[in-house]
Amino acid sequence: MKDAGKIKVLCVDDHPVVRDGIAAIINLQPDMMLAGAAGTGAEGLEQFFRLRPDVALVDLQLPDMSGFDVIKKIRDKSPNARIIVLSSYEGDVDIQRALEAGAQGYVVKGLVREELLESIRTVHAGKRRLPASVAQNLAAHVADEPISSRELEVLSLMAAGKRNKEIASDLSIAEDTVKMHVRNILSKLQVNDRTEAVTIALRRGIIHL
Repeated sequence: MKDAGKIKVLCVDDHPVVRDGIAAIINLQPDMMLAGAAGTGAEGLEQFFRLRPDVALVDLQLPDMSGFDVIKKIRDKSPNARIIVLSSYEGDVDIQRALEAGAQGYVVKGLVREELLESIRTVHAGKRRLPASVAQNLAAHVADEPISSRELEVLSLMAAGKRNKEIASDLSIAEDTVKMHVRNILSKLQVNDRTEAVTIALRRGIIHL
């Protein structure tokens, strides 16, 4: 069979243009073939367990569930599954979460063609692959003090434009406690004000709007 020995790839992304572009790139390679494509997490899971691809490409932002959840569900049943995140997010927190969920590669959509092909071949060979820019983002914050779950709630409400009194009401805590959390957030993100904190948090993938 002409497809024997080729790397079978599954693409899970909710944008048809992205899926079509990935298909065109992969099917031009002599050592690869697109085994399937899905637009939702549920479709991606169904196709993965039915088609058993060699490598799955998974977007982090899907309409029915996060890409993190798709990766975890695949890895729960197939611990040796080889998965590459294909995302427009470049934040170190998104990258770290993807790796912790079980992804072995992370490709930013703007770098797709050559980086994608090299990542597929590397991950298929059983190795981890991170583009230089992705690895640098990860390394830049490896020693940072983590944001706590409560601070994350406060930060998300800050991003929604809420002031301390409103945040206190929403979380059923004292306003002074909110102020303490805000001070901790500014310190951990190494910024001087709330607007800068939200901007940095969005850029790093700590929160998403």
